[in-house]
Amino acid sequence: MQSKQRPIRPGNPHGILGSAFAILLPVLVTLTVLEGVLRVADFRVLRAGKSERSLVYRHDPELGWAPVAESSSTVTNARTIHARHNRLGFRDIEFQRDGRPVLLFLGDSFVWGVDAESSERFTDLLRDRLSNYQLVNAGISGFGTDQEYLLLQRIWSTVKPDVVVLIFCTDNDRADNQTNIRYDGYRKPLFVPSDNGLTLTGQPVPWSLQNYVSNNWLVRNLWLARTAVAAYVEIRYPRVTVPDSTEQLVDKFRDFVTDHGARLLVGLQRRDEKLIRHLTDKGIPSVSFDGAEAYPTDFGAHWTPQGHETVAKRLAAFLAQNGIAGNGDVSR
Repeated sequence: MQSKQRPIRPGNPHGILGSAFAILLPVLVTLTVLEGVLRVADFRVLRAGKSERSLVYRHDPELGWAPVAESSSTVTNARTIHARHNRLGFRDIEFQRDGRPVLLFLGDSFVWGVDAESSERFTDLLRDRLSNYQLVNAGISGFGTDQEYLLLQRIWSTVKPDVVVLIFCTDNDRADNQTNIRYDGYRKPLFVPSDNGLTLTGQPVPWSLQNYVSNNWLVRNLWLARTAVAAYVEIRYPRVTVPDSTEQLVDKFRDFVTDHGARLLVGLQRRDEKLIRHLTDKGIPSVSFDGAEAYPTDFGAHWTPQGHETVAKRLAAFLAQNGIAGNGDVSR
């Protein structure tokens, strides 16, 4: 006699939910504890950047970062200043060619003007003195010589300068030129030196953790997500370090500028004997700004308003020696 097969009854829904909850609860508790630990530990590598790059700058696949055009912000470092970028993304007055020769300044935070109001910067002080020239401040905080060279190529057709003044930051430009990661973990392009010259690598520039923090709600608000993204970025795009290529980059600057019918001059935050010897050998005029008053090194040693006045006066004399004469007085 054939036995009857017993029908399969679905499990008790309450029992399934209870089992799932029993599994998920320890996981949720663990994740909550880890989130709290990460917030309390406040690891520097996971912090949201508070520099001018994170406040008014955006990711740029060619340069690494770039100012947001027509943006305004308040930036606090050694002091609180106000920053506004024009339609070209420069912290400067609006630019429109008017027939006067153009004097273009390139550099990092010393040109951009960290810890200085716009009117206090050496470029603005020089603007009154050199009213027969159009002065353009194209400084971008954090840039190395490599990024400044790429920026020059990008903006040349718009600005068409007659004279380019490259301001070299002796404190950190050599370090900037040797790696693809700087300041709060921001990624940047990199020129790799070899016997055959310089090879550009790292484009398109990947997002850094700070870009994810700025653009993703989950990463911005959950430190666990921030940790996961930080690990991914570090593994996927590790740090690369190469020999210093500063002198080769300056040569590329000179070749590009002279090939386009303009002149290159170089200013140094303070003396760099190796670079000065190279500039002299190449016939590139240079001037250094040793002694210009600056804020403490804890804040980046940027020039004070008095320091900018010193730089402006020294630059005015240097430019005059090189045939770029002005009128008026640069002192406020």
